[in-house]
Amino acid sequence: MFSAIEIIAERRISQAIAEGTLDGGSCKGKPLVFEDHSHIPADLRMAYKILKNAGYLPPELATSREIRQLEDLIAAGEDEHTRLRQMKKLKVLNLKLGMMRQRPLQLEDAEYRRKVTEKISLAAGKN
Repeated sequence: MFSAIEIIAERRISQAIAEGTLDGGSCKGKPLVFEDHSHIPADLRMAYKILKNAGYLPPELATSREIRQLEDLIAAGEDEHTRLRQMKKLKVLNLKLGMMRQRPLQLEDAEYRRKVTEKISLAAGKN
């Protein structure tokens, strides 16, 4: 048994096909791209999709982008004092991101610490 919405949708699709307005346009013959939204809670997925389509980023992605930019600044920085301030800010942003995700990020992880130290050492060696 079909619902009223399904019946209306089927009628409009049939009408568009008959009028030739449903030909696929520029997407015809191309595979559909499915986005993985499994990391977003089910009750927020539609809101996030609307915001994304409007050009806004979810707070987690905006913070992740800011973290990547800050890591690049730390790696390229020449002033030791500035890099230390940026590292403190990086730690705060990582904590913030962990709280947003409701699962803390392991900042004391040896691998993470090694990568950050390596980036800083490489940048300091360029001086």
